[in-house]
Amino acid sequence: MKIRNRLTLLSSVTFSLVFITAAIIIYVAFYQSSQKRIFDNLQRICLLSAIYYLEKDELPITEHIQIREQYNENIQDVLVGIYNENNQVQYGSHLSFNSITPQILKQVRKDKKIKFESKNHFYFGIFYQDNQGDFVVFVQANDQEFKTQNHQLMVIMAVVLLLGLLVIYLLSFFLSKVAYKPVHDIVKQVNAIEASSLDQTMVNLNTKDELQYLTESYNNLLQRLANTFKMQKNFINYVSHEFKTPLASITGHLEVFGQKERSSAEYHETSQKVLQNVQEIEEILNTLLLVSGLKTETGQKEIFRVDELIWDITDKLANNNQLEAGRLKVVFDIKQESKLTVKGNESEIAIAVYNIVENAIKYSEKSIEIQLLLDQEKVQLKITDSGRGINNEDLEHIKETFFRGSNVGKVQGTGLGLSLAAILLAKNNIDFKITSVENEGTTVTLTFAKL
Repeated sequence: MKIRNRLTLLSSVTFSLVFITAAIIIYVAFYQSSQKRIFDNLQRICLLSAIYYLEKDELPITEHIQIREQYNENIQDVLVGIYNENNQVQYGSHLSFNSITPQILKQVRKDKKIKFESKNHFYFGIFYQDNQGDFVVFVQANDQEFKTQNHQLMVIMAVVLLLGLLVIYLLSFFLSKVAYKPVHDIVKQVNAIEASSLDQTMVNLNTKDELQYLTESYNNLLQRLANTFKMQKNFINYVSHEFKTPLASITGHLEVFGQKERSSAEYHETSQKVLQNVQEIEEILNTLLLVSGLKTETGQKEIFRVDELIWDITDKLANNNQLEAGRLKVVFDIKQESKLTVKGNESEIAIAVYNIVENAIKYSEKSIEIQLLLDQEKVQLKITDSGRGINNEDLEHIKETFFRGSNVGKVQGTGLGLSLAAILLAKNNIDFKITSVENEGTTVTLTFAKL
């Protein structure tokens, strides 16, 4: 059963139970109240009848006339029977012998009064002592009007219940339709989303309730799925783009090598070139995995010294024969060692800084300066070169994957270094800014978060 129909049914059943309970309470209260009112009235008539019949010889004529008038006004549809000590009707009408038995008369004399209801009548009796003797006064009233009123009440409540059920069912059905319209819209939007449109988020309902939370959560899920698909797609694109050159080089070497017999030295030279190309492919693969997001550097965020990281990078560049003596100048303007510590994934930050410094060396034939300083209590790393710089148009796209400046000339590169650096630095909450003037140089500023 659909939730909408279940809600409608539940509302109807709940209303029915509440209404039936209320109806029973109302009916019982009305029944008891009406019955009490009838017995109270019969008690008054019973006493009035006793005075009218038994006190006639003791009351003044005028007063007895008033009693008679009251008696005649109240005696309508009521039978009166006054029993003497022999259980004989001495005054009034003879009541049903089936209802007024000697046992009942005896009970009245003992308890002074009694009231009860038979199949079709109400009875009230009192014990009345008079100078003429001791009497039992009984009055009898027909209960037809009482039953009619109760029956009418039951019919009215039954009709109201049926109408109420119909109204509540229709109202619940309508309200559930209104209430579940956002859910229907969500389902419709979800069904419309395909693998090619995962970046298309659902419309925010702005209802400030669980549905809005559900929509936001689903949008977050879609965003993560879209990012995953994008990573996979980017990785495929990156591989097809970057593997062409080293694979073509390997193919070329092997084709040339296989054209004729080669000496041992040529075998060794060719194998070294192929091995170099394979290592290049491996390095590109690792870089592409990081850029695409399919691989992350192992290691948790930790506190480390940024000056030691810089020295490690300069040593690595020197070992790779990428750094000529005297070209790199390192300046530490932070004198307190405690201020040299930062927090982050050291391996990822090392890759990012290495790529930035490597770019500075690659695109500048002049000296390069690495400066470490404090800016508003935040560690700041500046890498400045005096190379060819980047024009304003290229600067807007310089962090994009595979993008290379228009003035790089014949300098070899993949266009991955800065894009990878941007990704890794963003993961570690490091602000990454590039300022450059064409033909004058470039400055990269990294600002670490305060510990």
